[in-house]
Amino acid sequence: MMVAGDTFRAGAIDQLVEWGRRSNTFVYKKDAGSDPSSVIYDALEIAKNEKYDVVLVDTAGRLQTKVNLMNELSKMKRVIQKTLPNAPQETLLVIDATTGQNGMRQAEVFKDATDVSGIVLTKLDGTAKGGIVLAIRHLYHLPIKYVGLGEKIDDLVLFDIEQYIYGLFKDFF
Repeated sequence: MMVAGDTFRAGAIDQLVEWGRRSNTFVYKKDAGSDPSSVIYDALEIAKNEKYDVVLVDTAGRLQTKVNLMNELSKMKRVIQKTLPNAPQETLLVIDATTGQNGMRQAEVFKDATDVSGIVLTKLDGTAKGGIVLAIRHLYHLPIKYVGLGEKIDDLVLFDIEQYIYGLFKDFF
């Protein structure tokens, strides 16, 4: 199951529904503007009752400087923990490979707000190298779980440190 917890960005719900169609995955959604924590709670109740084994929650992107949005994210995390206290839970911070030093502050604030358990590095199919994730990994002990290499359904792949390091330095040899 996927949950359309980004009730803010125009088109976010439709975009997730399209990915659900492409991947043959049920998407739980409510109207744009709905309270994201309410959407998540209702979806998790359905997931429990219908025995879904994996639930992916999409949330709105947010700037770490927006205190109210970070508090909203913390609330979502509390709802998930309270609703499924014994379920394994991952909170993945998605970082754009073009992000520079600001990524350090993002990781710090998001880790405090939601207990981030790993990183997804996107847009590695462009010219950006995403080197900041190595510093984030080291400083905050956050594993890099996945990388995005495009926009197709198979373009999100497990992170391979050897391939990543080779990609960082291939132009030097």
